[in-house]
Amino acid sequence: MPKLRVRQHVNPLTKKFQQPILLPDWNEIYSRSNRPLHLDIGCARGKFLLKLAQLHPETNFLGIEIRQSLVNSANHKKAKLNLSNLHYLFGNINNSAVPILKSFDNDVLKSVTIQFPDPWFKNKHHKRRVVQPDLVKTLSDYLVSGGTIFLQSDIKEVAQEMCDRFAANSLLVRQHQGWLETNPLEVPTERELFVLAQNKPVYRTLFAKA
Repeated sequence: MPKLRVRQHVNPLTKKFQQPILLPDWNEIYSRSNRPLHLDIGCARGKFLLKLAQLHPETNFLGIEIRQSLVNSANHKKAKLNLSNLHYLFGNINNSAVPILKSFDNDVLKSVTIQFPDPWFKNKHHKRRVVQPDLVKTLSDYLVSGGTIFLQSDIKEVAQEMCDRFAANSLLVRQHQGWLETNPLEVPTERELFVLAQNKPVYRTLFAKA
């Protein structure tokens, strides 16, 4: 299969990304839809989840990505491996988080990852960033007690903003002081490997629901 060419940045506020997300029947997607769920927001090509899903067959994995071509490609790779605990969904998480999470049992969201989101450097574009207050509230509300939210970015300003917004939620507790030196997950993302190969810093933090 030829390498997929996609736009690096997509404006989530355009009209085409404000449409209601089309949700599948999870019982047709997962062999057991009530298993603990790991949600990866901005999953890109999906390689992170593809590896993680094979390591943890007892967990369901769901990747959300705003670029349709990446979702199609990722689901194709998942199907070739016949994985029944993984799915990729096209949509804008900032207007889809509630319907997505409501479509599952209330006690399944065990972990969330948001890794290297689009930075949108200009001040007027900050409203396009994925971690907005409404999303923080939704994730914290649906996360099970003891569930975790892992964030990382190679842009310190973006990492700090994400950290501050999750820290402001009274249901969540930051699990450490300062930035994490190492990734607590078993699988790094492609972006993480790229940044580390250039000897540049990655800013990581982990929250848990009390």
